[in-house]
Amino acid sequence: MSLIEGEDYYINEAGLVVLTARYHLKRGYCCSNGCLHCPYNYENVPEPKKTQLLNERNKKKQE
Repeated sequence: MSLIEGEDYYINEAGLVVLTARYHLKRGYCCSNGCLHCPYNYENVPEPKKTQLLNERNKKKQE
């Protein structure tokens, strides 16, 4: 699968590659790494990290 910058990923301020929700949806599953744009609500991330990530996401949505 070839990646398209701006659609499948972007480079953040720290110079890191960040995968987008579009990329994750094309892949088809949660990889359990706690990705920033996980569209699967971190279903494969073990607790307590899963709850922490969901709480952080909800907090950002409220801001």
